[in-house]
Amino acid sequence: MAGSTHFLLLSLIITLLLSSIDTSTAARRLLDTAAAPPPALTLPTIPSLPKASLPPLPAVPTLPKATLPPLPSMPLPTLPAQPTLPKPTLPTLPSQPTLPQATLPPLPTTQLPTVPKVTLPPLPAATPVPTIPTTIPSIPTIPTTIPTIPSFSPPPSN
Repeated sequence: MAGSTHFLLLSLIITLLLSSIDTSTAARRLLDTAAAPPPALTLPTIPSLPKASLPPLPAVPTLPKATLPPLPSMPLPTLPAQPTLPKPTLPTLPSQPTLPQATLPPLPTTQLPTVPKVTLPPLPAATPVPTIPTTIPSIPTIPTTIPTIPSFSPPPSN
């Protein structure tokens, strides 16, 4: 809170300093004077540097071609023959036994009670919709004279 108060006070002081009469008239006089043309800029000349000459590159010597000795030829080893395994024989599965058919007893028949017929009472007669007046009532007039109050009248003169 104190920081914002100090900032407000400082901004008010700066505003008062910048809004004085002398500052305003000086700014107006600056605006009234003709603007002087900007001075022409002259760029200094850059001296040319001597061309550097590079020595020629040495020639690349030719290297002898390398020859690789031939690989020794070795015969591939022979693998021993795979032994044959006997074919396994699986036992036969027993046949699925048949289950006896279950017979369900018949469901009991019950007589459902009958629901009596309900009659609703008649609806009351509908209330009539109120009518909306179509004429605007007259506005009472405002009196233009102030009525006199007898207790404030001056006493009669003798």
